[in-house]
Amino acid sequence: MKVSRPRSGTLFLSTGATDVTVNDVLGLLTAWAPKEVAWERDNVGLQVGDGNAEVFRICVCLDVTEAVVAEAARKKADLIISHHPLLFRPPKAVTRGDEIGRCVQALVKHNISLVSAHTNLDFTRNGTSFAIANALNLRNVGFLHTPYQVQKKIVTFVPESHLDRVRNAMAEAGAGVIGNYDHCSFGMQGTGSFRGNAQARPVLGTKERLEFVTEVRLEMIAEQWNVPRIIAALKAAHPYEEVAYDIYPLDNAHSNYGMGIIGELARPVPLERFLRLVKARLGAGALRYCVGPQKAVQRVAACGGSGAELIDSAIAQHADAFITADVKYHDFHHAKGRIVLIDAGHFETEHPVVQTVVEYLRQELKNHNGRVAVFASQTPTNPVSYL
Repeated sequence: MKVSRPRSGTLFLSTGATDVTVNDVLGLLTAWAPKEVAWERDNVGLQVGDGNAEVFRICVCLDVTEAVVAEAARKKADLIISHHPLLFRPPKAVTRGDEIGRCVQALVKHNISLVSAHTNLDFTRNGTSFAIANALNLRNVGFLHTPYQVQKKIVTFVPESHLDRVRNAMAEAGAGVIGNYDHCSFGMQGTGSFRGNAQARPVLGTKERLEFVTEVRLEMIAEQWNVPRIIAALKAAHPYEEVAYDIYPLDNAHSNYGMGIIGELARPVPLERFLRLVKARLGAGALRYCVGPQKAVQRVAACGGSGAELIDSAIAQHADAFITADVKYHDFHHAKGRIVLIDAGHFETEHPVVQTVVEYLRQELKNHNGRVAVFASQTPTNPVSYL
């Protein structure tokens, strides 16, 4: 698998002398992993700095520590992108008395902005859990759990002469994206009626007279956070003085947002060999695990970070093994004999996404003649040691 370019929210960045800003980079991240899918108590987006500041070097890391900020300053980075937010909870003070305060002061001193992409990156396609699938070379990878119902259907009524114009305007604003396809719509011809009052300025027909016009009922779906922008584009492209439209909630599970992943190895692997594979590919110092009913593993589920709540989903989807972190003692009891449950460590199951972010931004920024460099932090930040 490779990280794919988001099909909506595409940004057209400046290629002039001012180059790329922090807000431009943040826009690229949120086009892929919208802040609206983040856990409601999370703090994602711009944490420290100036959104209008120019960016020439970007350092990507899992955690923000004093050593990471020092590395970024040494390598002349203008922007740090972290997975874990530095300011997860509102600080009561920003002083040199704690590491958060010292990090903030160092960022300001060196003119480095900080952006975090946390649970929005966890819950989006090609995000944190998909990076585990990449590390293990899993195939046929999809979400393990898809609870997101964040789509709306927008319906409007357009004269045939303006159908293409309206449909294209809505699509450019983000409507009509279904999986790997965009500009998706449905149209059905019918008859609309209206009568304008004395102040009306009808495009078709005459005011103060009942008119019947052939129109197309145009339907397109959209993420709920894009609806205001799409409606604005619809109104701007539509010829009528008063534009009729409907917005319907949908119960569809979204194909781009979910929790965890499930996929398959190319062939069954004996359990002991699979455990060694997980340990090596994720760089884990040790694994905690319990055995399941199978002696070999082929169907694999995973969730980067704390994902024990998805154990039953992995079992229900017939996974042979489930890889996650922060597993409690009683979770192992719950899983024993039903699935191979592996705790590979919080850092270890999330760190692979750092390189995913690096590769994504390099791809998105490649048209800037190498003026924006993106690199992964080399500073160790895992607080856990193994004996």
